[in-house]
Amino acid sequence: MNYENKRVLVVGMARSGIAAAQLLRANGAEVTINDSKTEEELGEGLNVLKGLQLNWRLGCPAESLLEGQEVLVISPGIPVDAPFVRKAREMGLYVTGELEVAWQLSEGTLVAVTGTNGKTTTVSLLGEIFKNAGKVTHVVGNIGYPYSLAAMISRPEDVFVCEVSSFQMETADTFHPHVALLTNITEDHLNRHGTMEVYTEMKMRMFARQTPEDFAVFNADDPGLRGLWRQVRSRVLKFSRKKEVREGAFVRDGEIVLRLNGEERTVCRTEEVRIPGPHNLENALGAVCCAGIMEVPVPVIRHTLKTFRGVEHRIESVRVLDGVEYFNDSKGTNVDSTLKAIETMTRPTVLILGGYDKHVSFDPLSREIMERKDIIRETVLIGETAGQIEESLLRAGYDHIQHAETLREAVVLCRQTAEEGWNVLLSPACASFDMFKDYEERGRIFKKIVAEL
Repeated sequence: MNYENKRVLVVGMARSGIAAAQLLRANGAEVTINDSKTEEELGEGLNVLKGLQLNWRLGCPAESLLEGQEVLVISPGIPVDAPFVRKAREMGLYVTGELEVAWQLSEGTLVAVTGTNGKTTTVSLLGEIFKNAGKVTHVVGNIGYPYSLAAMISRPEDVFVCEVSSFQMETADTFHPHVALLTNITEDHLNRHGTMEVYTEMKMRMFARQTPEDFAVFNADDPGLRGLWRQVRSRVLKFSRKKEVREGAFVRDGEIVLRLNGEERTVCRTEEVRIPGPHNLENALGAVCCAGIMEVPVPVIRHTLKTFRGVEHRIESVRVLDGVEYFNDSKGTNVDSTLKAIETMTRPTVLILGGYDKHVSFDPLSREIMERKDIIRETVLIGETAGQIEESLLRAGYDHIQHAETLREAVVLCRQTAEEGWNVLLSPACASFDMFKDYEERGRIFKKIVAEL
């Protein structure tokens, strides 16, 4: 789409909104920026916009600014059924999001990854693989670096690896990745999407614009994806750690095998994959598929799997103190993610749970904790979901429960409880917004508290 001389209202001045305003202005749009917060409340992040000849309309409702606009760009945090968004559509404005704008105004080959869990690790791993292969690579999207910033410097030969959230897909109509990977689908974000059917539909929108010249990659082991690959028009590859697949990546006799275009190549042994846990083996297999499609040499893939250390806030070892190892899994923002973190624990563990309420059931997690009570010796509950989680744990028959008002108090309780040879794991199974700005802030504060013990 050509945005030159278009009157565009960008609502939401977090990272993606600021980047969208920069990109649109660079492409000749007449941009108005808006946020319910004032300039003082938003802080220094807005400094990059000064001098760009934008219309600043901060600290006021977006609805009052719609008149005279042609395009509305909303942040992922704004639901598409918000009253001012509905009004914009009724007025005939083109409503979109930063991800869509960046796709429309960028050059290069797009590899996109979505799913409930595993997105960030898979995207980060793919970014390392492509960089090690000598490709100019931009790792963007929901991972924290806006697609729009990279779009401003992109060239046709570049590679984008984009983490895509279901929120971003609500406003994605022309978004068209050459390679699209779906890691898994489990219950999450029902406070936003309402039902699992709608949530799944948002994830599948990533494939909607693909053609038979493109590639769709699915996790064959995830029950939530069963049959979804039949909905796509692109060429389907699958990955599995449990069985062989016709085309894609799988494990055979302890080795990762890539099968593509009728040819099999052994990548490495599973124990050589540096990031731990069965869920990370799945992430590695998905990355192997995408790298194979993009014709990355197997020795480069092998080297990266052996050396990639993982991402911050995802089962990240923080410190060993008095024989107790502390793990930061603040990115465990839903039940399935925390279940996967628990799977990686091999020593007695004190688990910190709780946070913002996304209206999901904690019963599957509670049952797993009860079944693995020899590993999960104690839970410390925080945040607005603490009461719900306690009720769920008690229903499952698990009563090793403590409560804390703050994360610092929770860490202190963990230190008092854990014995030499144990672990302490922050994996809340909830978002962070009741107590923190985001999961990254929660993780950083946890690491700071642990470092000060």
